[in-house]
Amino acid sequence: MALLFEGLVTLALAAVHLGLWRQRREAFHASWSAAWALYAVRLAAISAFLVDRREIWLFSHQAITLISAQLLCWAALQFLFGARWRRVYLGFPIGAVMWAAFAVFGIHDMALAGTSSAILLSAVTLGTGAIFWRQVRRNPSTGARVLAWAFTVWGLHHLDYPILRSQGSGLFYGVFVDVVCIVAVAVGVLALVLHEQHATLARRASELEQLSQRLLRAQEEERRRIARELHDGVGQTLTAAKIGLDLEGRTEASRWVADALAQVRDLSELLQPRVLDELGLLPALRALAERITQQARIELRCELDETLVCSPEHTFTFYRVAQEALTNVVRHADARHASMSLTRSGDWMRLALTDDGRGFAQGMKPHLGLLGMRERLAAVGGRLTLDSTSQGTRLLAEIPVEPGTGP
Repeated sequence: MALLFEGLVTLALAAVHLGLWRQRREAFHASWSAAWALYAVRLAAISAFLVDRREIWLFSHQAITLISAQLLCWAALQFLFGARWRRVYLGFPIGAVMWAAFAVFGIHDMALAGTSSAILLSAVTLGTGAIFWRQVRRNPSTGARVLAWAFTVWGLHHLDYPILRSQGSGLFYGVFVDVVCIVAVAVGVLALVLHEQHATLARRASELEQLSQRLLRAQEEERRRIARELHDGVGQTLTAAKIGLDLEGRTEASRWVADALAQVRDLSELLQPRVLDELGLLPALRALAERITQQARIELRCELDETLVCSPEHTFTFYRVAQEALTNVVRHADARHASMSLTRSGDWMRLALTDDGRGFAQGMKPHLGLLGMRERLAAVGGRLTLDSTSQGTRLLAEIPVEPGTGP
């Protein structure tokens, strides 16, 4: 019953790793699955030997034991160092089979055969433990420590075979320690896999954050380029056309061109406000508030700290957040009153916008504008807070103050 229980545990581990391999197609899971499956076959072989004492079962047990240990070691090398298979490695399982045949059929001494195989098995298991101890030094983690200790203890446990477990004696003790070590290995493997997956996700998140920052910078550069082309190219062409039409007395056509010219200037201003480049953040925010008030007929109150000084990156971030937030107020909030303030509190600069509109439903899926504001703030180490009810919405954008900036 003890060997049956140990066999069921190892088969369960083989099934888990097989499922992980089918899902992720990672080679080390296939190796671990094969190792645990062979370990279960090894238990069946020793059970058969204990029943009828035929040498073929002992030979099978010794050979499969060594091969399963080699597979566990190989899986560790694959997982930790990305080891690749080479045909020369076939010499290890072939050597295990030849040694098992010599020990069982050549020596004809069961105790000596078992002792020699136990020493080899212990060496392979301790070697696997050494691999994980190296990983602990390189990249410490709970999973690596558990595996290092488990394989070390398991390797030392194999050495007690000649003393306590020869010819099947001490079976319950041996199975108990084996099961404890197997469970520890299973826990360590899962912990190590989760640690590696977490590290991979963190690395990808960092890469995505860097990509987002590059995209935002590229977007601002493209905005400037298009705004410059509209103002200097299309704008000047339309201005020349309007002058020509005025000289010819074609007032109606001149009026159409003047409307088109005004739209081009508005679009250029929307893409890249000249006042933002020429005068800075505070005048640009006032101009934005004035334009919103005129276009949407919303009573917008501004409270801007005149002593604040922003870096160029923070200037564009605050302006784009305010632009997007006020656009949302106009399009979606159905508000009559709104306020905008830019202040400094401790080590943070805060842009706050409030309105008395209808708010938005809690749990609503974020739209691109909101996601864009979060990305812009995150790119400069800032944060965005939203508080919305049926009586209105409050948006708070905060950016940490750079050393030496402001009063």
